[in-house]
Amino acid sequence: MSTVLIEIRRAKPADAEAVASAHDAAWRTSYRGIIPGPELEKLISRRGPGWWENAIAKGSRVALLGFGDRIAGYANYGRNRARSLFYDGEIYELYLCPEFQGLGFGRRLFTAARRDLAQSGLKSLVVSKTSGWVSRVGTSPWSVMASGSLPNASANRRVVRAGRVPDETPSR
Repeated sequence: MSTVLIEIRRAKPADAEAVASAHDAAWRTSYRGIIPGPELEKLISRRGPGWWENAIAKGSRVALLGFGDRIAGYANYGRNRARSLFYDGEIYELYLCPEFQGLGFGRRLFTAARRDLAQSGLKSLVVSKTSGWVSRVGTSPWSVMASGSLPNASANRRVVRAGRVPDETPSR
């Protein structure tokens, strides 16, 4: 019997190759057949190791999920970019390599990103719908809470407050 270490940690510039590989695998699986082949390849190539190394070195918050000696996925998050929304933080993207999807790792990454944002004083957050993690979810709010994913494909962003996803976006 063997034991495999599963850990979530902040990315370092030296992780750029592994993050790019996870991004590549997740995008090919998530968007093949949705985005035409040449355009998908162009989008994937823009986020290669150099792009990730630069982003991480400049302070982008990227949490990695390590499974043994592999990077199984990542979450990229930080301050809310949409000034029109009254929420502090945002999870920009959360992707897992295909073989690690459906095992609860997305929930772990989401929780780690949410916790890190809260520890930085960012108490509320939105999640970008463009994340492959969000695009693969059912429509039940209960599936959201159980899986750490977000429903409502018609919404561009969903709001998370105090660890729960509301049925409707609250007004402020």
